[in-house]
Amino acid sequence: MKNANRRHHFRLAGTIVLAFACFDTRVFAQAGPEAAATRTIARCGEGWLETIDNYPVLHLKGTPYEMGFQHGALLRDHCRQNMKTILVDKAEEVTLIDVGPLKVTPRTAIDMIVAFQQPHVAPRYFEEMDGLAAGAGLAIADIRAGNFIPELFHCSGFALAKTATKNGNMLHGRVLDYAIDWGLQDHAVVIVYEPEGRKPWVNISYAGFIGSVTGMNAEHISVGEMGGGGLGHWNGRPMALLIREALETASSLEDAIATFRDGPRTCQYFYVIADGQTNDAVGMEASWDVFSIIKSGEAHALLPKPVKDCVLMSAGSRYDELSKQTAAGHGSFTVDRALHLMDRPIAMKSNLHNVLFEPATTRFWVANATSDKKPAADQKYYSFQLTELLKRRPDASSPELPKPQRTASRDPVTPGN
Repeated sequence: MKNANRRHHFRLAGTIVLAFACFDTRVFAQAGPEAAATRTIARCGEGWLETIDNYPVLHLKGTPYEMGFQHGALLRDHCRQNMKTILVDKAEEVTLIDVGPLKVTPRTAIDMIVAFQQPHVAPRYFEEMDGLAAGAGLAIADIRAGNFIPELFHCSGFALAKTATKNGNMLHGRVLDYAIDWGLQDHAVVIVYEPEGRKPWVNISYAGFIGSVTGMNAEHISVGEMGGGGLGHWNGRPMALLIREALETASSLEDAIATFRDGPRTCQYFYVIADGQTNDAVGMEASWDVFSIIKSGEAHALLPKPVKDCVLMSAGSRYDELSKQTAAGHGSFTVDRALHLMDRPIAMKSNLHNVLFEPATTRFWVANATSDKKPAADQKYYSFQLTELLKRRPDASSPELPKPQRTASRDPVTPGN
């Protein structure tokens, strides 16, 4: 990375652990359909909402507008409450924020971001936001503002692989330390996307958001994001939609990297991208002015303690602890041991969710913070598998909500459109 001195605030609070394994002593909620109680809540067009071991799983399918409408209709109350919290309740707690030389209200800052980034955002994503607003009964401007909020905040993540693991295959873990006091955890949902003309994928997300900071696709590609500095550099493609674009279009590690490389990009962000087909992963900076790759096991001035076959990206004492634990457990990592790499103090008090992916099999494990702000690292993990979720079908006797009234564009879909 260039300008290393400028980037002393390299805030990657985590890693992406690439390990493989069998279960040990950690408490898991076996939320696979055959092992856990499931219930269809409602259907809407080709979309539907179910619970698996009481964890909400939202299935979206069709055009961008149709998927947005399904999302808004099936999670209507959660979308409305989540948007109210982040756009009204929390905004009232902060009178002015700094945007360069200006002091503006949070909503003004968000509207500025939307205006900067609109020319760089594919129309399909605005169509989906419009559908979400219609399904949830919210103003389009509010849904758009809510979906650009991630550009104001920066989170964390982490990584490991091959000889570091007991069985040699890859696991990819991700720590999200992000706004635990905003109550996002009360609206946590696993979203299974089947976009028309694009690749199926899963988003570990929150009601009302169409972008992604943690996800994996059916081509065995997984992505996690970590934030740095550079607030104010918003004239580019928003981070959460770049991740989504990669997940909906990439068939390989190289494809995913190209999505970020080909910009234009915004603030300082770092990523770990894993490929379960090649059993490889990279760390990456894709900021407004920098694009660089950190290969597995490679050292960097800000990451001076590399471990063979590992991508370790964190900061300060958390990085030191992550490197220490990874080196100590090298060659013996199982799912259980990889999950413990996401414990405190590697995870912060603001630990909103933890996710461990096994891209080769598309299995993943999810833990969320609690309503009383206890970190995700201390909570139960729920187990899912994307390939199995894609095979599931709703109960035909479940309630059916009205379908979207508008017909979205069905023009051929290509990356960036």
